[in-house]
Amino acid sequence: MKKGIHPDYHPVVFRDPGADFAFLTRSTITSDKTIEWTDGKTYPVVDVDVSAASHPFYTGRSRVLDTAGRVERFNQRYGRT
Repeated sequence: MKKGIHPDYHPVVFRDPGADFAFLTRSTITSDKTIEWTDGKTYPVVDVDVSAASHPFYTGRSRVLDTAGRVERFNQRYGRT
């Protein structure tokens, strides 16, 4: 790799406050906020809205859409005559 052309790649904590879930990984993203991790070191923290701990697909809490009702409603509005 060429030196001096790549962004700084460092450890970052991504946190989902809604699900009380956080994980440590490496990224090029920066943040002014910091958090003390379980290893005693301080890392920058980035708050995310959705993670695997809160996403309906991964948690199994997805809702089933009533597609039949939507088709009937469409046909009533724009109906087939």
